[in-house]
Amino acid sequence: MRERWQIKRIGDIAAIKPLKSEVRRRVSSDALVSFLPMEDLRITEKYACAARTRKFLDVVGSYTYFAEGDVLLAKITPCFENGKLGIAKGLKNGIGFGSSEFIVLRPDKTITNEWLYYFLSREDFKSAGAQRMGGAVGHQRVPQEFVENYPIPIPPLPEQQRLVSILDEAFAGIAKARVNAEKNLQNTRALFESYLQSIFTKRSKDWVETTLGAEVDILTGFPFKSARYTDTEKDVRLLRGDNIIQGELRWDDVKRWPAVNSIEYERYRLCFGDVVLAMDRPWVKAGLKRAQISPDDLPCLLVQRTARLRVKSNLNNRFLLYLISSDAFTTHILGVQTGIGVPHISGQQIKDFPFIRPSVKEQHHIIEKLDSLAAETQRLESIYQRKLAALEELKKSLLDQAFNGAL
Repeated sequence: MRERWQIKRIGDIAAIKPLKSEVRRRVSSDALVSFLPMEDLRITEKYACAARTRKFLDVVGSYTYFAEGDVLLAKITPCFENGKLGIAKGLKNGIGFGSSEFIVLRPDKTITNEWLYYFLSREDFKSAGAQRMGGAVGHQRVPQEFVENYPIPIPPLPEQQRLVSILDEAFAGIAKARVNAEKNLQNTRALFESYLQSIFTKRSKDWVETTLGAEVDILTGFPFKSARYTDTEKDVRLLRGDNIIQGELRWDDVKRWPAVNSIEYERYRLCFGDVVLAMDRPWVKAGLKRAQISPDDLPCLLVQRTARLRVKSNLNNRFLLYLISSDAFTTHILGVQTGIGVPHISGQQIKDFPFIRPSVKEQHHIIEKLDSLAAETQRLESIYQRKLAALEELKKSLLDQAFNGAL
């Protein structure tokens, strides 16, 4: 810490929750003011620019008041931990109202709002606040007292401005590098998806029109009674829809069945190479919930509301996995699934999917190309993910240096 820096409580250098009475007398009931709901407060943007407006009378009663230049901090989980934070800017008539889950901080003359903004964005502050949260599960909030009493270093104003200028320039460069890395990541994935879709949209004269039901043995799972589930490592894992994600299985929330009773359910025992598909909510924003069984997944038994697809002689199981990863299969599933709360597909609807089947020999050529491209895609994704992680670490390091007086 440098000389002439002071340590103070946030509550000593910033007014928290400014009173609405300061604007009631000078604003007419039908005057327009800015309105900022929680979803409009960003995570990585320094300024909170409210694009919406409301009449003063409609918001003054139940929403949180703030003014131009105030610092807005989300107090509810997970918004607080995610870093929802910003400086109010460009407000209609200089006045804003927003979510009741905002903590509003107005710095005094000893501190700039930008210095306070950067301090509140630090991981140390978010981690400490998360530990102090209280309230019902799913609705926990950071206490105002925590924010008021949290210590903040206060350098002289010229030093604050110098450090903020350094952080602004560095973070602008980091943001640009992040955009480029994310764009490259998206382009890498798009290249693979484009080639994948091209395979299943072309029509070669020697390809055969068929359906999944004609080429695949489809089995839906058994309704194992949850009362008999175990957590014993030696017992057999049960494959549920929750264990299937986009292209792989996850066993972090595994249920098991007593090994001594598993023989009678041999019909539902999965084998290496089987393709599995979630039948409840089969498609989510991240994509279709499908995977292929690997040796590491065995032994396991198939549970109801999941489907096992096992190829017959004219289809390769790897080709099958790529086939159901195609847009054509997803479009088919979304068109036939039933149910509103929990969309569901049936075994027959899976069987009804029509496609053009190449010869087994050509399937092998297609698989080689797709596997090679998938491996290269994963390699590039790993590179870009490491770049993104390094950029985040750089941001943390710069913030730590700034508030420790090391910049």
